Amino acid sequence: MDHTDYMREALLEAEKACTLGEVPIGAVVVLAREIISRGHNLRETLNDATAHAEIIAMRKAAQKIGSWRLSGATLYCTVEPCAMCAGAIVQFRVKTLVYGAADPKAGAVDSVIDVVRHPRFNHGVEVISGIMEEECSDIIKRFFQELRREKYERG
Repeated sequence: MDHTDYMREALLEAEKACTLGEVPIGAVVVLAREIISRGHNLRETLNDATAHAEIIAMRKAAQKIGSWRLSGATLYCTVEPCAMCAGAIVQFRVKTLVYGAADPKAGAVDSVIDVVRHPRFNHGVEVISGIMEEECSDIIKRFFQELRREKYERG
């Protein structure tokens, strides 16, 4: 499997979030070329502001391997992580972050700030961006267009 294959799996997670009425963001954690965990947004479902796809996927991965250190792991997520998730990526010691679409309003990797490569932190993360960018962006756009349409119809 390559970056595109893993991102397709993250997009499947984003679709799961969408069916729940959650912002459609998905993530998978890969270690030794195997997907060891998956996650999708569950903030509304769980009433938990920290229930982002990336956090859920990393927590599950840590439980699976029995360590909070995800050294050597790659996190694939459909959208550029926010500040909270970027900080968690550093704390979990993820080796590589691969994301699809940029988040110009809240992205904390390339768009607004760069948390994962900050020189003062004791861990830096390799970043690969733009994998399946159009598909990752489209699912978010469709979700919010539908939300606006429903709101307009309700008056």
